[in-house]
Amino acid sequence: MNGTAYLKDVTQRFRDARKQCDRALAQVPFERWSYRLDPESNSIVTLMLHLSGNMLSRWTDFLTTDGEKPERDRDAEFEDPETVSQDALLARWELGWKCLFDALGALTEPDLDRAVTIRGQSLGVVEALNRQLAHYAQHAGQLVFLAKHLTAGQWETLSVPRHGSAAFNAAMAQKHSKP
Repeated sequence: MNGTAYLKDVTQRFRDARKQCDRALAQVPFERWSYRLDPESNSIVTLMLHLSGNMLSRWTDFLTTDGEKPERDRDAEFEDPETVSQDALLARWELGWKCLFDALGALTEPDLDRAVTIRGQSLGVVEALNRQLAHYAQHAGQLVFLAKHLTAGQWETLSVPRHGSAAFNAAMAQKHSKP
């Protein structure tokens, strides 16, 4: 795979993670977003604050500054605020994703051979991209799991429904067999 194809693919993987999160969020009433399964668990609010904080830190001036910005308060991302409006949280969420996608959109194939710094550690750009993709996918999975739990049986699947694999596979085969 060449660098341009890799950048296109990794960007799509980040878009897929965002889409999963947004589709899950849409199913949970905002009043439940601060719910934690236990004191050590993350809430949806926590996950949104952490992911957006990480994105703003990592992707602002991605190629030229340390990805752990001095103004970031990572520890605070794990403490749900007493009051947070849905609009404010969604605005921060959107800002984080925009920062990520703007940075990805600016990358070129030659940038893949560069190094970036995160917490003082030098990483290749591809390594940093893969690391962030894995990190966001992990938290996206947590968010989806928690959203599914919080819908109390009203969950609409984000993928192939249980006991629906045969029908899904048949539809895919038919779709891909047409000239």
